[in-house]
Amino acid sequence: MDYTTLKELYTGSVREFAQRPCSSMYGGECLTYSEFAERADEVASIFYGAGLDKGDKVALLSNNMPNWAVCYFAAVTTGLIIVPILPDFSAEELGMIIAHSDARALCVSDKLFSKVPKNIVTNLRIVIRTMNLGIISGRDDVREPCGEVERGVTPDDTAAIIYTSGTTSTPKGVMLSHGNLASQILMETDLFPVYKEDVFLSILPLSHTYECSVGMLYPFSRGARVVYLDKLPTASTLMPALKQVRPTIMLSVPLIIEKIYKSQIAARFKKGSIRRYIYAKRWFQKPFHRLAGKKLKKIFGGRLRFFGIGGAKLDVPTETFLRDAGFPFAIGYGLTETAPLIAGAVPGNVKPRSTGPVLKGIEARLENINPATGEGEIVVLSPSTMQGYYKNPEATASVFTPDGWFRTKDLGSFDRDGHLYIKGRLDNMIVGAGGENIYPEEIESVINSHFLVTDSLVKEERGQLVALVHFDRNELEHRYHEFREGLSHKMADIKKEIINYVNSKVSKSARITDVEEQPAGFEIAPKQKRRRIKYPLSRRPKGAP
Repeated sequence: MDYTTLKELYTGSVREFAQRPCSSMYGGECLTYSEFAERADEVASIFYGAGLDKGDKVALLSNNMPNWAVCYFAAVTTGLIIVPILPDFSAEELGMIIAHSDARALCVSDKLFSKVPKNIVTNLRIVIRTMNLGIISGRDDVREPCGEVERGVTPDDTAAIIYTSGTTSTPKGVMLSHGNLASQILMETDLFPVYKEDVFLSILPLSHTYECSVGMLYPFSRGARVVYLDKLPTASTLMPALKQVRPTIMLSVPLIIEKIYKSQIAARFKKGSIRRYIYAKRWFQKPFHRLAGKKLKKIFGGRLRFFGIGGAKLDVPTETFLRDAGFPFAIGYGLTETAPLIAGAVPGNVKPRSTGPVLKGIEARLENINPATGEGEIVVLSPSTMQGYYKNPEATASVFTPDGWFRTKDLGSFDRDGHLYIKGRLDNMIVGAGGENIYPEEIESVINSHFLVTDSLVKEERGQLVALVHFDRNELEHRYHEFREGLSHKMADIKKEIINYVNSKVSKSARITDVEEQPAGFEIAPKQKRRRIKYPLSRRPKGAP
């Protein structure tokens, strides 16, 4: 099916799949495509009655539910511009984003409405409750509803503005056109087919471009069904949903599958020093991973054929397990600015540590290449690259090359087969004393593979690399209970163990010199990435003032 706008995508699917199941909450009633369209028409009529005209902005702040998608399509198919906002932004950030976007309407869930500053609400023409599509507040000077709202939409019209940050005085709102998003979905079709019989289980925020494009727009274009999980995907909430929904396709970030591996798989093999010793042997891991993989597939419902992982690097032990287990995982790489996918590898074509080849229709090259390593900044030419940052021409100009290619600010390399390997963010890269490029993300991946570590963050101080580490306290207490020794007295030895473990696996320039415990874990940004800037080092080298 060929289309150049989201309106064409929407009308084609509603017509072709009218009586097929479209979307539902886990455990709730399922809407057909026809019923979904009736709700979208109702919301579009409300927008029209509130005086919204083509090009006006509609902020969408809600937890996942079918009506999130209803509000999205009601806006973009009638020439309005949707502004999806990540639920984890603070009240101050929300106010700044809604104001900066010039939104005239807001669709909001009950849980999040209280976070929106009152002065922002009073300036909006209409506020709609996503739970039941009722009107929370609105202006008195409304137009008469007109039923189905018809407005022309072109590929060059802006469809969405997505904010990647709300913490500065000039927020960066990524403008994606109808053509950007339509071309992205067509490229995803070439990468991996979705059928009308497929069932998605949605566990990531729809306001994240990854989930919105790949997990909502793509299945909608193919007549598939999406089931939304309204709670955090913890083991207690996810396992019953997997059993009942039995999804064929899921999307995830590394953090979720890494937790499943560490808590459900690795923990069983690492109880006791003898088991840990044996499990460290590669010849032992493979057969046990295969057995564990069979059980994991059953836990996921028994018919999963695509488990997409994106948003950050997947740690080596988890990736090794998934490969040994024959689990149908896929790896993707992209950015909000590219709507989002740039590269991807489908089940059966994943190379260790690679994000796969660049998608068909996208060109990529490296700039400022390090001749010693072959690594450089990834720049791309893609039909799904953003129009620019909203009301921010300086930031827009800074991310495009003179010949119009987009600068990803990610460092990477290609192998002979064209598979892309991401080394780290250009902004995070540390230059060693000998001029070597050091990527904190790669060191953190090694640290996190230690069975006593939950998460880590590597920083530089005065020419030395220091690791901030969030330990698995349960595992620590279990381990030292075996030796009947007090945990507090062993922390120096534990930190030394971590240092030796890491330094035995990284290059000389990437060796860490100290470990600081981070008892409370790390603050996670709305896009599920750690806020590095929030964690200055508390230590000082000996003799420092």
